[in-house]
Amino acid sequence: MTSLPQVLTVPPIAHAAGTVMLPGSKSMSNRVLLLAALASGTTELIGLLDADDTRVMLKALAALGVSIEATPQSVRVAGCSGSFPNKRADLFLGNAGTAMRPLAAALAFAGGHYQLDGVARMRERPIGDLVDALNALGARVSCLGEAGYPPLAIAPARLAGAAVQIKGDVSSQFVSSLLMAAPLIAPAEGLHIDVPGTLISQPYVAMTVKLMARFGVQVVQHEQRFTVPRSEYRSPGRLLVEGDASGASYFLALGALARGPVRVLGVGRDSVQGDVAFTDLLTAMGARVELGADWIEASATQPLHAIDYDCTQIPDAAMTAAVLGCFAQGRTRLTGIGSWRVKETDRIAAMATELRKLGAQVDEGPDWLAVHGPTQWREAAVDTYDDHRMAMCCALVAAGGVPVHVRDPQCVGKTFPDFFSRLAALVNPPVAPTLPTG
Repeated sequence: MTSLPQVLTVPPIAHAAGTVMLPGSKSMSNRVLLLAALASGTTELIGLLDADDTRVMLKALAALGVSIEATPQSVRVAGCSGSFPNKRADLFLGNAGTAMRPLAAALAFAGGHYQLDGVARMRERPIGDLVDALNALGARVSCLGEAGYPPLAIAPARLAGAAVQIKGDVSSQFVSSLLMAAPLIAPAEGLHIDVPGTLISQPYVAMTVKLMARFGVQVVQHEQRFTVPRSEYRSPGRLLVEGDASGASYFLALGALARGPVRVLGVGRDSVQGDVAFTDLLTAMGARVELGADWIEASATQPLHAIDYDCTQIPDAAMTAAVLGCFAQGRTRLTGIGSWRVKETDRIAAMATELRKLGAQVDEGPDWLAVHGPTQWREAAVDTYDDHRMAMCCALVAAGGVPVHVRDPQCVGKTFPDFFSRLAALVNPPVAPTLPTG
């Protein structure tokens, strides 16, 4: 990743057009890394994301004894056939929820002693619903600090049941994590996983089920009951990781805000990622969107209009929608975003604070955000809260004709290390991000 200044200025953007090759999907990358590690055989992963979250997963798998070979073109993972070689390890997982939650489930019945920890913010991100479900099955998972939060200690345990309930109203990652671990621990009749009440971000669970099928495990789903057979994962040989659909949202939004067309490559109508549904939101706001099998293009010839939109299925891309709403005619209200409160930062509070700095009118509630764009954007320095999505979202405000000064731009390294150079390459005429003057 190119070194960035402590404060990076995105100059005013009057027009943006061009093509962006997306980095690999974070959610897909960390899922397939774990599945490949648990499988029999060697899996070659093409297009894997190279960023902070995948690096901590790779380091953790190596500490567990998984053999990994990286080349410029791919990552080869030699599977351990369901049993990690190392039975004792201390794992530091940064702020990667897609590593912490799945590894906690995968290690709960792995027959070893493990500790899982992360940065200070990770210790504020809930994991209690997953811990409760694992322990109900007989696991010995303990929270070493505050109950319901990392760090975790895991001791050897044996399965003590064939059915379990797990809540899915805080994070769908809890359900996905239990699903991925299930084939290796299920009794002969299979493991039944029930999700009572609300299951948020269902497309992410659907992605998990589809990826498990790529590794030879077929999950049977009836409404919110999942039945997972006792089975072993088998390597598919080679697997292509899609481009990141959440990352695509910033550039598609830019196409809608700065005329475009902007095309993203690596994700399209055939994607397994739920955030592709961001295109429906763009269309509802009046943007022009075209989709191919592995590309999406967005542009606009008229002002966007405000919408009232349930973002339950696209929680990450919904952050981009908050910025779009500030450019729309009228008041845009986004609902179903309660999970923002427990992400890398409290994203509802953070987005409200930073958009107000820039001149927008913002109202917020426990699980909703409403925005009305300013008559005139204000030049401001925005805080990013060590949250990659805050940095990328706020940069788009430069399409309002004002410079945006982004503090701690390095945080984009979590999922999109070269985001700002990709952004600069689309601006017409080209203008590179710069250090602010004065």
